[in-house]
Amino acid sequence: MGDSGKDAAAPPRSAAALAAALIDAREYTKLLYAHLDADQRQFPTRSDVNPPDWELGHIGWFQEFWCRRYQRDDPSGARTPSRIAHADAWWNSSTVPHATRWSLPLPDSAGIDAWLDATLADTLAALARSRDGERYFFELALYHEDMHVEALLMTLQTLALPLPPQYPQVCAPALAGKPTFAQSDQVFGGGRMLLGAQPDAPATRFVFDNEKLGHTVDVAPFAMATTCVTNAQFAAFVDAGGYARADLWTDAGSTWLRASGATHPLNWQKTSMGWSQRHFATWVPFDPAAPVLHVNAHEAEAYCRLAQRRLPTEAEWEFAARHSSPENSGVQDHTRSSPTAALGGPGMAHLLGNVWEWTASVFAPYPGFAPDPYADYSAPWFGDHRVLRGGSFATRSRLVHAGFRNFYRPERADTFAGFRTCALQQNVLV
Repeated sequence: MGDSGKDAAAPPRSAAALAAALIDAREYTKLLYAHLDADQRQFPTRSDVNPPDWELGHIGWFQEFWCRRYQRDDPSGARTPSRIAHADAWWNSSTVPHATRWSLPLPDSAGIDAWLDATLADTLAALARSRDGERYFFELALYHEDMHVEALLMTLQTLALPLPPQYPQVCAPALAGKPTFAQSDQVFGGGRMLLGAQPDAPATRFVFDNEKLGHTVDVAPFAMATTCVTNAQFAAFVDAGGYARADLWTDAGSTWLRASGATHPLNWQKTSMGWSQRHFATWVPFDPAAPVLHVNAHEAEAYCRLAQRRLPTEAEWEFAARHSSPENSGVQDHTRSSPTAALGGPGMAHLLGNVWEWTASVFAPYPGFAPDPYADYSAPWFGDHRVLRGGSFATRSRLVHAGFRNFYRPERADTFAGFRTCALQQNVLV
């Protein structure tokens, strides 16, 4: 089976469709922090968030730079000036160190809103003048903004801030029954596949540089879980003393565990009523069937050792996404993951658009890699980041497809990430 049913709806390619998508993205961006009061917008200085006026301003800066100011055909590399004299010194993420972003003399919230409106208006005017084949940077700006939208939601979760009132705050059912490591697998016979962008992909969708070049790999037979590891299953790992057993953790995982002092996943707490977990600003009852969320790669690997399983490689994950029944591989725009136990059915459940899924693969360039004009998108992160696949409930659906590679450092647990597991190779019967 090819990509049918595995990729999101065709991305916008015409000027009109792109304009509608850019307007939609900007409305969504402005919505996510608009409900915060002045005190809530005073974000603490920490390594896993950006101050709100910096991140929102950066989104406008990126769009202005690539859609209006960047001159790709000028051999001198000349660029037109920004609307704001100090925009490059404030919002260029390649040159502005993270720790300095809280002390910059940025415009106030009203000024940031005006900046976002003005940069979008400029972009739409430039887009209206564009011709077919000239819209790469408009798509780049769109998907860059979509990624930052997820980062804005991650920050609300990290800082225990409320969602905008337009979003539902649904409570999950309480934990019931005894959790186990029980797992249902789908067996794949393996074979040769093209990993990365298909030869015709640029004609049908946007392709990031780390997806190129598509190259042939051989995938051995493997058996992958049809669902992600659930809260109930991970609770069994916690209750079995998984965080205290040194034999379950890699050297890097042990280093992280000693530094963090973790004894359970981020945003969990145990009371006399059992486990609960924080969903943005609200503590909600534990949903045993939901995929475990906010665990890092070290925690996922420790779980796998106790369960006598392993994480899939990114090639196995993509193979499964391209060769499994599509019924339950849905893409959504929500603020909550879907319960895995309720998704049953044939094939793999919710490979796309549920939670990001950690893989065993280090983020590395594909053969023949060359950076695209936005050179800092991938290249600086090769080697010390881990690949995640599949998209989350917070990922805009137009961004998600079977070949999309996300990447974070393995110790990051603030992402909307969980994992699914594979049987150990010697246990796979084809």
